[in-house]
Amino acid sequence: MINNHKFVISLNAFLVLIILAVNAHSQAVNPLESDPRAARLGGSIFRAQCATCHGADAKGISTLDAPDLTMSWVERQLSEEEVFQTIREGIPGSIMPPHTFNDTEVWMLVSFLKSVAEVGTTNQIAGNSDRGARLFSSNCSRCHRVDGKGGSLGPELSNITGRRSQDALVRSIRNPSANITRLYKPISFITVGNESVQGTIKSEDAFSIQLMDSNQVLRGFSKLDLRELRREEQSLMPSFTESSLSDSDVNDLLSYLQSSRSP
Repeated sequence: MINNHKFVISLNAFLVLIILAVNAHSQAVNPLESDPRAARLGGSIFRAQCATCHGADAKGISTLDAPDLTMSWVERQLSEEEVFQTIREGIPGSIMPPHTFNDTEVWMLVSFLKSVAEVGTTNQIAGNSDRGARLFSSNCSRCHRVDGKGGSLGPELSNITGRRSQDALVRSIRNPSANITRLYKPISFITVGNESVQGTIKSEDAFSIQLMDSNQVLRGFSKLDLRELRREEQSLMPSFTESSLSDSDVNDLLSYLQSSRSP
């Protein structure tokens, strides 16, 4: 009981200090950035208030169309202030509501999200980039674009090694269905005119749906014109097993992506 009482006093004292720190700083700067306790407490708030949609690991729950928040810093290039405002104000037209957390609690959440964020590849990837360029051309360029060249059905890969770790990229190549980002979720449907359409969903509202079809044409449909609609769980990108791309092939491919990334 005494230990618990001391813990409560210590926690309350800490909260008072950081409340004062927050009030002394602009919202553009996280005043708790250097304090590891902020990320720990932010993690507790996140798991209690945010994990229902975003998962306990902050990687999102695909069935709820909730984004992977570990990518906020490198993929969406959000600043700490923008993350703060998104938590506070929510996202209009989405399932993300505004929140009534006080400033201190929001900065704790920002600290937690920063602590679990994906980071880019900092080490030089060992591989043959020239051979990787040929592998990219034969296996990836139809759907992916690098430095302005290639397809648009899949994500743009220019500077992808600066936004994702090498391990994360290998996982995406080996098992692309494990984590599909929200603008590339696969969908298929049959229209009332009996046309079969497959592609990746780009936007949707109560009455219409827009997608990039498998021929890489951006198309829009009224939902009244659809006879059957299926939200697929398997990515349109095939899984490249070791029998189709060896570990050495993957390293060559990633070496090419690292060498050709845009500044």
